[in-house]
Amino acid sequence: MKIFKGISASAGITIGKVFLYLDDNLKVPKYRISSEEISSEMDRFRLATKKVEEDLIKIQSHASKHQLEEESRFLDSHMLMLTDPEFIKQIEENLRSFNRNIEWVLLMTVKQFISTLKKADSPYLVERTVDLYDVTQRIHRHLLFREKISLADIEHEVVVVTHNLMPSDTATMNRKMVKGLVLNAGGKTSHTAILARAFGIPSVLGLTDITDEARSGDAIIVDGNSGTVILNPDNDTLIEYNKRAQKWLQHEKHLNKINKLSSVTLDGQRVLLSANIEMPEEVEQVLSHGADGIGLFRSEFLFLKPSGFSSEDDQYAAYSEVVSKMKDNGGVTIRTLDVGGDKIIPDFETIDEKNPLLGWRAIRFCLNRKDTFKVQMRALRRASMNGVLRIMFPMISGVEELEDALDFLEETKEELRNEGIPFDENIRVGIMIEVPSAAITSDILAKKVDFFSIGTNDLIQYTVAVDRGNENIAYLYKYFHPGVLRLIKTVIDHAHDAGIPVAMCGEMAGDPLASVVLLGMGLDAFSMSSSVLPSVKEILRSVRMDEAEKLVAEVMKMSSFQKIEDYVSGWMNERFDDISV
Repeated sequence: MKIFKGISASAGITIGKVFLYLDDNLKVPKYRISSEEISSEMDRFRLATKKVEEDLIKIQSHASKHQLEEESRFLDSHMLMLTDPEFIKQIEENLRSFNRNIEWVLLMTVKQFISTLKKADSPYLVERTVDLYDVTQRIHRHLLFREKISLADIEHEVVVVTHNLMPSDTATMNRKMVKGLVLNAGGKTSHTAILARAFGIPSVLGLTDITDEARSGDAIIVDGNSGTVILNPDNDTLIEYNKRAQKWLQHEKHLNKINKLSSVTLDGQRVLLSANIEMPEEVEQVLSHGADGIGLFRSEFLFLKPSGFSSEDDQYAAYSEVVSKMKDNGGVTIRTLDVGGDKIIPDFETIDEKNPLLGWRAIRFCLNRKDTFKVQMRALRRASMNGVLRIMFPMISGVEELEDALDFLEETKEELRNEGIPFDENIRVGIMIEVPSAAITSDILAKKVDFFSIGTNDLIQYTVAVDRGNENIAYLYKYFHPGVLRLIKTVIDHAHDAGIPVAMCGEMAGDPLASVVLLGMGLDAFSMSSSVLPSVKEILRSVRMDEAEKLVAEVMKMSSFQKIEDYVSGWMNERFDDISV
């Protein structure tokens, strides 16, 4: 028996047999060509891409036939890559520069693109390298006349174990037979992870080397709840996990009932529970989990791509898609571009910063690059005609930045009016409170906006001076630090004094352990990953406001995060012994 720990990408527990899905390594030849052969090599490339395009059309047809809209949409980006003029131009330039065969030039060109993507400190952007790899492999196979086994042909129930599953593989796999996914690579924002969650397939990613240990036919346990994979479990472990699997099934049935209920406390206090999303493809999951809208739509996916920033029309289409689907389901809060600093933008001029997290990022970047900001503002305003759209500015540190952003927003309104382009004149505008200076002066800021959303991920690291990515000091990154709690309470009180609602969209909002404390502080709305929403809803439906307020009153008297954490854990475990917190 061997135990592996990875990233929990899709919840659930499954027990089955390994299907080792290893892509045979294509040997890419390398040989010199003459300048006269460049044209014929490009013809070979175009023919291969045409065949790949035909393959993708067939896959999309299969997806549409089986009403797999999300999977089909993922392949749109692959189709775009095949016809991307910048990509094709770079291929031809490299052919002329290297004077080598098209297979080798394609490999080198894609490595250049992937290298650029991996320099960005963005999980989403790094995960997009999978798409490039997928398309490249398909082109190489046609150039080299090689075929590939399809996961659609699986005829028995299996757990797929592989290095890195391609989105096109995920879209066509036999979902009735694939009971679990286990990958060496990947993360929570990868296409595979998103599709796995949409399919309800327990998945663990980021295991590094499990393909070196697993063999087809091995017994395997996949615990997507904890990110644990067990190869060849002993009998006692099998018995234990069979019990856990049955318990999880009962838990899932119970939570499915919770999805349809309102988030109302025992004494009738309504609390909004909305969802955070990274991409339009996640909307269906948001709706199925009964969210009260989308409280945070991160717009970075439209900017973090090797071909450059999305045009106004492309952004308009992406925003409109989400806003239309959420029209009668609470609407959408879209955060404006939050890149820069440690989030490097491909092929874009950057500056050398010693402290990038304290540097040129988010609203600071946008106010400096108003050409980029204007395109987004126009697209957002145009999309507002399709439903309820709210705009939220990130990393506001003080009133000057806020006023500059609001003034710029007014300029785009006037510009659209003059062009006769319709938009919602009453779009609500808010800010993220994630900088201590903004929290402390939130009484001033509250007079100028329609709502607040507390971004605890950054607020905690800036307040406690802890880099949340530094393992050596991770023990100091605590929700329940008295300084953090006091800032949160200050923000909530200032917002309410000004008559505006306050939400929270950081990870703290989706932590069941923190839910009653935040309720007692007066938080109006929680925004979180839709997968954890039912668990938080169940807790909030099981308490009264006076209980939550009394808990907060005790907590705010305490002097250390450890005392607070121990007290809250004891209170929650005593009250919710049948709920996982």
